[in-house]
This record gives sequence, C-alpha cells and structure tokens, in this order.
Amino acid sequence: MVLPVLKLGTLAIRTIAKPIANRLKKNAGLHPKFREFIINIAQANHRFSTTVQRRIYGRSTEIEIRPLNEERAIQSASDLLGELFIFSVAGLALIYEVQRNSRSEARKEELRKKELEAAKKRNDELAKELENLKLRLEEVERLARGRSFLDMFKFWNAQENAQERQAR
Repeated sequence: MVLPVLKLGTLAIRTIAKPIANRLKKNAGLHPKFREFIINIAQANHRFSTTVQRRIYGRSTEIEIRPLNEERAIQSASDLLGELFIFSVAGLALIYEVQRNSRSEARKEELRKKELEAAKKRNDELAKELENLKLRLEEVERLARGRSFLDMFKFWNAQENAQERQAR
C-alpha cells in the first residue's frame, strides 16, 4: 500500500514542478540584479553552445560570437532555469527512490541473515542431539554384548518404568 502512494507522490511533485518552473520563467527578469545575473548566464551559455556547435560542424571558432539581445537572453536563461528546476526535482525524486529501495534491501538482507543464523543454530542443536543418541546407542550396544536378550529387555523395561515414575 505504501509503495503506490509514494510513487504517486513523486509523480505529483514532478507534475507540480512544471507550473512552478513556468512561473520562474515568467518572473525571472523582473528583479534588476537577478535579471543581470540571468542575462550573464544566458550569454555564457550562448557562447559555449555556439562554440561547441562550430567545433562539431568543423567551422572556425576564432570568429567573434555576437551576444544575444536582452529579451532573447532573458528568455533563454528563464528556459534554462525552468528546465534546471524540473531536472532538479526529478533528480531529487530519483535519489529518494534509490535510498528508499536500498533501505528496503538492507532490511531484507538483515532478515535473511537472521533466518540463516536460526537455521545454523537449529542445525547445531540437531547435531548435538544426534551425538547424544549415538552415545546412548553405544552404551546400549556395550550393555548388550555382556547380557542376554532377556536381560536387555529387562534393562529397557526398567528404563521405561523409571521414566514413567519421573514423569509422575
């Protein structure tokens, strides 16, 4: 029951992240200092991506790259900011799922270890019981060598009677 609810919760968080990202995009250029900051980020991103594209296509990278105009830079940076926000939320949800699964696996492993310990303990107890039975059999055989069958029957009968008396 818990697993579907958690999965649904992480899906809801990722779905809610999209409108929040859109709001971030919309309001990104309103504050003057933040606006300057995102314009600088957009220009740096533009220079980097243009240089990479030129290298991929085998063109010269020595040519000066024209900066984006202010509105285009704000739009580019706000798109980048929104995508980064959505990616961060998805990444955090993924990290949470991995940690939750690893805790679950650790609990299962601990349970397996306890079951194995219990089986080993039971095995040791059975080995001790088997050893005791072997000793009793050797004792009976030793007594049987020196006595007749009738004496042995009397011995067993006497042991049974003693056990019955102890049980009462």
